[in-house]
Amino acid sequence: MNHYETVFILTPVLSDVQMKEAVEKFRDFLTANGCKVVNEEMWGLRKLAYPIQKKSTGFYCLFEFEGEPTIIKKLDTLFRRDERVIRFLNFRLDKYAVAYAEKRRNIRAQKAAEAPATQPESETAKQD
Repeated sequence: MNHYETVFILTPVLSDVQMKEAVEKFRDFLTANGCKVVNEEMWGLRKLAYPIQKKSTGFYCLFEFEGEPTIIKKLDTLFRRDERVIRFLNFRLDKYAVAYAEKRRNIRAQKAAEAPATQPESETAKQD
């Protein structure tokens, strides 16, 4: 099984419910086809480098997964058929990229674990 990463941009006119529904559709597709989703990141609404379909922003999402090489062609077809997707990029990670992605995940998890620990202290200071 190869390690893959896919980034896709959804149109900004979607509501939060529609956006989450689209992301869930792609996640379910991967798991139904025998892939293991290692990491999922929602980057949110961001400004595009250049307008795409007369839109200057889009919802960014990243999936990191393990799967067979045949899944990429199926995933490409799924992205192309879904009109909510305005851009996508799938690529295979080599061993160095896999190590870097794991390191990045660990750093993000560590920062996320530290953030809630500092937040209650500031809330208690506000109450005094």
